[in-house]
Amino acid sequence: MTIKAILFDKDGTLLDFEGTYGPAAAGVIRHLASGDAALARLLAELVEFDLDREAFGESSTVIAGSAADLAELWCEHLAGKDVPDLALEIDALFTDYSRASIVPFQGLNEVLQSLANAGHLMGIATNDSEAGARSQLEIVGISSHFPFVAGYDSGFGAKPDCGMVKAFASHTGIPPSEIAMVGDSLHDMRCARGGGALAVAVASGMASADELAPFADHVIASVRDLPGLVSRLNAA
Repeated sequence: MTIKAILFDKDGTLLDFEGTYGPAAAGVIRHLASGDAALARLLAELVEFDLDREAFGESSTVIAGSAADLAELWCEHLAGKDVPDLALEIDALFTDYSRASIVPFQGLNEVLQSLANAGHLMGIATNDSEAGARSQLEIVGISSHFPFVAGYDSGFGAKPDCGMVKAFASHTGIPPSEIAMVGDSLHDMRCARGGGALAVAVASGMASADELAPFADHVIASVRDLPGLVSRLNAA
């Protein structure tokens, strides 16, 4: 097997999910609640988020969902809001609040540079907005590695559908069979498999290695193990 390109999920894969989005989610919820403590707790409960601990439940919609998914859950409790406009507002709020809390995984720059030096093309597939993702990549200083960035609003659909894999294959000119998709959720694994890419799970997000293994071709602890895995696959 030859891997020529790598499509990364962002949150939980490149960025520490809870470290980045725990404080951000608390800020977004309190902002939308406009000082109403009871409403803030309701909004948090609807997405399985503990406001006091700034921690997510295992099935929280925030983990793998999009702003549109959050808007669907919250809209009826927020007077004067409709789902499309609320989704845009949620995107903008998460972008703003995550600026102060964004936490890349240790060694990320070295991993990406190693993969780039080996000639691998790279892209991002996230259920965040494309603009929000690009902003975070700029803040972390890794945007130059990712000429392809797809969000749920980029026109390719959202994960677990496989449109982002197909779009990345078209963008790079590399067939899906020579693309590895790397992510920390079942949505990522289903997206990879559906698009014909190699499914590589990282156990650095909210899902455990045991949960991911049945849906992945390979499971690694974190992206720091990725250059070694790709090297071994390409040498086989």
